[in-house]
Amino acid sequence: MPDSVPDPAPGTAPDSPVAVLRRAGACLAVDLAPLAGRGLPEVLHWGADLGPLTPGLAEHLRTTSVPAVPHSAPDAPRGFTVLPTQADAWAGTPGLSGHRAGTGTEPRLRLRGHRLHAGGTADTLVLDLHDPAVGISVELRYRLDAFGVLRARATATADTGTGTGTATGAGEPAPYDLSALRVLLPLPARACEVLDLTGRWVRERSPQRGPMRDGTLLRRALRGRPGHDSPLLAAAGTPGFGFGAGEVWAVHVAWSGDQEYLVERLPEGAGAHAAVLGGAEALRPGEVRLAPGAAYTGPEIVFCHSAAGLDGVSARLHESLRARPRHPARPRPIVLNTWEAVYFDHDLDRLRALADRAARVGVERFVLDDGWFRGRRHDRAGLGDWEVDPAVWPHGLDPIIDHVRALGMDFGLWVEPEMVNLDSDLARTDPTRLLHPEGDPGRTWRHQYVLDLARPDTWRLIHDRLDALLTRYPIAYVKWDHNRALYEPVHRAGPGPQEPPGGARRVPGVHRQTRAVYALLDALRERHPGVEFESCASGGARIDMGIIERAERVWASDCNDPVERQAIQRWTGLLLPPELVGAHVGPPTAHTTGRRTDLAFRLCTALFGHSGIEWDLTGCDEHELAALTAWTAMVREFRPLLRTGRTVRGEQTDPAALLHGVVAPGRDHALFCFAQVATAAAEQPGRTPLPGLDPDRRYTLRHRTELGDPTRGAATAPAWLRAGTAPPVLSGAALGALGVPMPRLLPAQAVLVEARAAD
Repeated sequence: MPDSVPDPAPGTAPDSPVAVLRRAGACLAVDLAPLAGRGLPEVLHWGADLGPLTPGLAEHLRTTSVPAVPHSAPDAPRGFTVLPTQADAWAGTPGLSGHRAGTGTEPRLRLRGHRLHAGGTADTLVLDLHDPAVGISVELRYRLDAFGVLRARATATADTGTGTGTATGAGEPAPYDLSALRVLLPLPARACEVLDLTGRWVRERSPQRGPMRDGTLLRRALRGRPGHDSPLLAAAGTPGFGFGAGEVWAVHVAWSGDQEYLVERLPEGAGAHAAVLGGAEALRPGEVRLAPGAAYTGPEIVFCHSAAGLDGVSARLHESLRARPRHPARPRPIVLNTWEAVYFDHDLDRLRALADRAARVGVERFVLDDGWFRGRRHDRAGLGDWEVDPAVWPHGLDPIIDHVRALGMDFGLWVEPEMVNLDSDLARTDPTRLLHPEGDPGRTWRHQYVLDLARPDTWRLIHDRLDALLTRYPIAYVKWDHNRALYEPVHRAGPGPQEPPGGARRVPGVHRQTRAVYALLDALRERHPGVEFESCASGGARIDMGIIERAERVWASDCNDPVERQAIQRWTGLLLPPELVGAHVGPPTAHTTGRRTDLAFRLCTALFGHSGIEWDLTGCDEHELAALTAWTAMVREFRPLLRTGRTVRGEQTDPAALLHGVVAPGRDHALFCFAQVATAAAEQPGRTPLPGLDPDRRYTLRHRTELGDPTRGAATAPAWLRAGTAPPVLSGAALGALGVPMPRLLPAQAVLVEARAAD
C-alpha cells in the first residue's frame, strides 16, 4: 500500500506499557515504563508501521530495544527518552535546558501521567512530565494524522511552589529561565545521509547533502524569520536516497520566527538508536522567563517518514496540508502583480491600460503593489502610514478598483505592516514604537526598521488601519510583505513585578513579535473571512507551516528568472503543494539576474504553481499576448490537477536537465515538464522515466505545444515528438522504468508531456 494512503487503524497494545500511534503506514511507539530507563518514557520506534502490537509483541519490542552496556559507560543500559537530558546519561543536545537564578540546571523529569486517544482524524499521545525539585513540568503532545504526518508540540510550565527554594527578595519563587525546549526523535543506523536546504535572496532553497557524521549538525536561524537560507526541511535517509527511492526521515519547524534544526550522532549512539533528529524555536537569552504558573508552548515540530523517498515525504505533507479546513478550495485565480510593471509609478491611466491587457489575456486577479500609500514614491518613506495617498489617488482607490472589477477581475493590495520608515508620520509621532534599542535604532535594511507589534497600542493602530482599508474597499487579496531581518530586536516592556514603577526593560522581542504577527493576521482574517493573504518576505524568507496557517499562498522568491525558478520551485515543493506557491511569468529579461529567456520557457515554468504574471503587458506585442492567452487557458485546464495531484520529480543523472510533474490522485492523468537549465554533458538525454504512474495501466502520451515547441523542425527530435507521429501508448510500468526519449534542448527550453490513461 502506498505510504500516503490513510490507514486509520489505531494501534496500542492492551495491558502493555507501550503506547503506539499508527496511521497511513507510519508509527510511533513509546515505552511508558522503560526497562532500560529510570522513569522517563523512551522512544522505541519512529518510522514505518510495525503492524498491530499484541501484548506479547509489545513486550518483545521492549526487550529487544534494550541496548548493551559498553565499557567506560553508565552501568545500566541507556534508552532514548522523549525529552533527553543528562539525567538520562545523554551527552548530546538536551531536550530541556534552563535554570532558576542559576540553580536547577539539571532537571530530572519523570512521567506523572499520560493520555492516549486513537480514532477520529488522528491518533494522539499526551505525556505529562514533572520535576518537583526544579519546579518545572513539560507536556509533550504527539499527534499522528491520517496521512502519516506526526506533529509534536511541547509546553513547559513553572510550578507555583518554590521548587529549588530559590526566591526573589519578596519571597516569590524565582522565574524559570527557559533556554531551550526541543522535540527530538531517534534515527536508525541506516539513516546515514543528511539533506537540508540553504540559499540567499533570489536563490532560495538550494540543496546541500552529505554523510552523517559524529557530532551536531545545527542549523539555527536568528533573523527573526526563517530566512532565505532556511533549511525548510532537515532530512536523513538511507544511502543514496532520492526523490523516488530510499527511506527518509524528515523534520520541519512550523514557526515564523527564530528556528533551530538539529541532526546529531554520538559515538555511543542514542540508546538502541544511532542518531537523533529534531527542532525547536531558537530562544534568545532571557526571551522566555516563566513566573510561577506561567507556561511556554513551543511551535509544532512536524516529523514525516517515508519509504518512498523525498516524493513520499512531500506526498504526506501535501495531503496533510490539503486536509486543513482553511486550505484554499476554489481554483487559484490567475494573478497579475504590478510591481515589475510599474514599480512606484502609480498613474491611473497607465494602470487602467495594464488592467485592460491583463483581462484580455485571461487574468482573474489584479494586485496593486507598493506605492499606493502616503509619501511612497520610493522605498525610503511611507511605511507605517497605511492610508491612500491623496496626491496620487485624489479619489481614493475606487477608480482603479471599479475598473478592475468591471473587467471581471478581483482586486488585491500590497502591504508591509510589520515595518516602518523613519520618514513617516507614524515614526515621527512616536519613535519608541520601533523594535530596536532606544536612541540609535541601529542599521537600516531597505531603508526601514521593524515596528514593535507586541506593544499593544502599536498592534491596535496597525490592525485598525488595515481593517479600515479592508472595510472601505472590496479587496479580495492582500500581499503581505516582510522585507528585512530582525537585528537587535528589543521590546520595551514595562517594569517587572519587583521593579519600581515607571521604568522600562529592554527584553528580547522575536518571540513576542512572531506571536503578535500571528494574532494580527488571525484577527484580520476573522474580521474579513473572504480575503485571501499571501506571505512574502523579500521573496521566500518566511516559508513555514506556521505562516501558511494564515495565508493562502507564499511568494517563493523575488527572482522570476525561470532558470533559477525551476530549482527554487522544485525544492519549495518538498514542503508545500503547488497551489500554495506563487509562480509568475516575468519579462524577457529578468530584473534580478539580467538573463534573457524565451517566453515559452517562462510560461512552462510558471504553469506549475499558483500562476501569475509580473510583467508590463502594455509593452507586449500581439504574439506575446496570444501566447499569454494560450497559457492562461492551459492554467485553467490544469489547475484542478495541480490542486489535487501528487508532485513527482525525476532522478536526473545530468543536473543540466530537470524532470518534474503532477500525477492525479487516481493516477489516470499527469503532466510532466522536462526543462533544460544548462548545457548538457551528453549529446542526447536518452530515455527519461516518467514517475508516479500506475504500472498496471496504459497511458497515451501527448506533447503539449500550445506554449511553444522547441523541437519543431529539429532533425534531432525523437521520433515520437515529430509532427504527424501517432501519440505513443505505453504502460505505466514501462514509462516508470524506461520512460521516453527526450529531445536535445538548448538551455532555457522545455517540453510539456501529458499522460492520460488509455483504458
